[in-house]
Amino acid sequence: MPSTPNAPHAPYASYPSFSSFVRARGPVLLRAARSLTANPSDAEDLLQTALTKTYVAWERIEDHRALDGYVRRALLNTRTSQWRKRKVDEFACDELPEQEAAPAPDPAEQQTLHDAMWRAVLKLPDRQRAMVVLRYYEDLSEAQTAEVLGVSVGTVKSAVSRALGKLRQDPELAPVR
Repeated sequence: MPSTPNAPHAPYASYPSFSSFVRARGPVLLRAARSLTANPSDAEDLLQTALTKTYVAWERIEDHRALDGYVRRALLNTRTSQWRKRKVDEFACDELPEQEAAPAPDPAEQQTLHDAMWRAVLKLPDRQRAMVVLRYYEDLSEAQTAEVLGVSVGTVKSAVSRALGKLRQDPELAPVR
């Protein structure tokens, strides 16, 4: 179809910031969609549906810094709706399969391990300890950790790597390895 000088070149051309958002964040959002479904084609369809919902709501979204969260929520809601709508086949059988119950972890062993890990973390230098706590206890990304501490992402990566190396060498954590 020939384009006219005033015709948009993309379905979302009236929102140039939407197209730049999709170009910039598409691969990350596709990975999130792939984590919700086993089939890569279904993940692409899921992402397309979530992006369509985002496009429709684009003018109503007040904080464009929270777009990733908006799209992730759309992914999750769409996937949940698909899951609820799916047809479940039931098959009658003569015998019920025995479920092997996994042994429940011993709470005392878990607490001992938790205490040993925390003691090992406390042995780390202050800066490494702060980075490990932010990355693994507070679940911040490397970029978020770097921003909180006012350092570069590379500094966070190298310091956390050194800290994990020290934790691997800690004799108290030998039973975990």
